[in-house]
Amino acid sequence: MPYLSIAIIIVCAVFYHRAAEFENESTLLWTGLSVLISAVTLFFFHWGILGTLLGQAGLLAGITGFRMWRDRDL
Repeated sequence: MPYLSIAIIIVCAVFYHRAAEFENESTLLWTGLSVLISAVTLFFFHWGILGTLLGQAGLLAGITGFRMWRDRDL
């Protein structure tokens, strides 16, 4: 059982859950995307911990870019 990998998934999910609460966004969506990216990078692609962390950084960049695009007209 990959306990370190599961712990990383949980830590990233908690981070995105708290970030979504802070931004008043959908916590289920942000947390779900985090868990999905972690599970895919770890268990499907077998990229390991570094791949998971890079995937989480990509998710953060994607969320940031989307929010900047969405809020540019306000």
